Amino acid sequence: QVQLQESGGGSVQAGGSLRLSCSAHAITETPYCMGRFRQAPGKGRERVAAIDLDGKTAYVDSVKGRFTISRDSAGKDTLYLQMNNLEPEDTATYYCAARVARYCTDWPQFGYWGQGTQVTVSS
Repeated sequence: QVQLQESGGGSVQAGGSLRLSCSAHAITETPYCMGRFRQAPGKGRERVAAIDLDGKTAYVDSVKGRFTISRDSAGKDTLYLQMNNLEPEDTATYYCAARVARYCTDWPQFGYWGQGTQVTVSS
């Protein structure tokens, strides 16, 4: 079982930046990869970015070149999503997710989810 606690988010003007954090804690010592999703009002959940255990990353086309996903497992295991040049279309609730496996960049079924954090981008 993997517990996820999210932080970050907030409101920013278009062109601004935000960083989302997600602290992960595994109840058992099992390897897990992680990813980020988002859901805008009235829309379905959308994949944003993912990172494998070997550091390979994947992004949805709409955020490529603007968002960067990274993971720091040296101390407290934390997933980061650096979001630059934000656009009003990026407004959504962002969710952290984990999967007990080595690979997440092929967008498998994620079994564990954070509580979500709101990102609002104004024009």
